[in-house]
Amino acid sequence: MKRTPALFIGHGSPMNAIEDNAFSREWEALGKRLGRPKAILSVSAHWFTQGTRIADGATNPMVYDMYGFPDELYRIVYPAPGAPEIARRVAGLIHRSTEFDSSWGLDHGTWSVLRRMYPTADIPVFQLSVDHNATPHEHMAIGRELASLRDEGVLIFGSGNVVHNLGRINWGMDGGYDWADEFDGYIKRNVLARDFDRVADYQQAGPSARLAFPMLDHFAPLLYVLGAADAADSVQVLTDARMKGSLSMTSYLFQPAD
Repeated sequence: MKRTPALFIGHGSPMNAIEDNAFSREWEALGKRLGRPKAILSVSAHWFTQGTRIADGATNPMVYDMYGFPDELYRIVYPAPGAPEIARRVAGLIHRSTEFDSSWGLDHGTWSVLRRMYPTADIPVFQLSVDHNATPHEHMAIGRELASLRDEGVLIFGSGNVVHNLGRINWGMDGGYDWADEFDGYIKRNVLARDFDRVADYQQAGPSARLAFPMLDHFAPLLYVLGAADAADSVQVLTDARMKGSLSMTSYLFQPAD
C-alpha cells in the first residue's frame, strides 16, 4: 500500500462548505487527485480540550459550532462513519495521557472541507482533539507518533489557519495585513526548508507572531501534520492567501515523492 499523505488545510469561514470559490474548488480537485484513503484522522482547531481526546464512536454526530450563518449551513449533514478500531489503537501510539470521547463528532473544521473533498461521506473519519495544555513541540511530537498510520492508509488531516485573529478581521479587505503576510511567509519558508522546529518556535518570526493568533487552537493542527511528515515526502503549497486582513488560507500537502 502506498503511504497516504499528510495534509493541512486552512479552512477559513464555514461558508466555504457551500460557496463556490477558489478554496472550495481546490478541495474538490484535491480529493480526486489524492484518491481514497482507508480512513481519515482529523485534527481540527475546533475541538480544543483539556488533555488529548480521541473520538471512538462508530458514528459521528454533526457539530454545528458556528453562529449567525445562513440556515443552509446548519442543514448540512456529513454522515461519515467513525473508525473505532483505529481510534483505539491511536491511544496506544500517543505517549501523553489520552481519553476516549464519543460525545463530540465532526465539527466544521472537518466537515466543511471533507464534504468538498469526499462528498459521498463513505470514508471512516475520526477526530483527535487539540490539547490546549500542550506546547507547540508537544503537538508536533504527537504528530510524529501518529505517522505510522500513514503506512496503513490513514490520511492525517489537520484543519486550522496559520493566521487566525478574529479580533482584527477587516470584512472589507481582500488580502492580509502586512504582519499577516509576514508571519505566513515565515511559516511557509520554514515548512519548505523542512525546518519544522522553527515553525514550532514561531515566536522567532518577531512582532508578527504576537498578532497572528491569540491562542494555539488554529495553529496547532499544522504542527501535527509536520510531525507526521518525513524526509521522503514532497511538500506542496496548495493555496497561499490571506483574506480579511487577519486570516490565512495557506495549505500544505506532504506526500511520498514519485
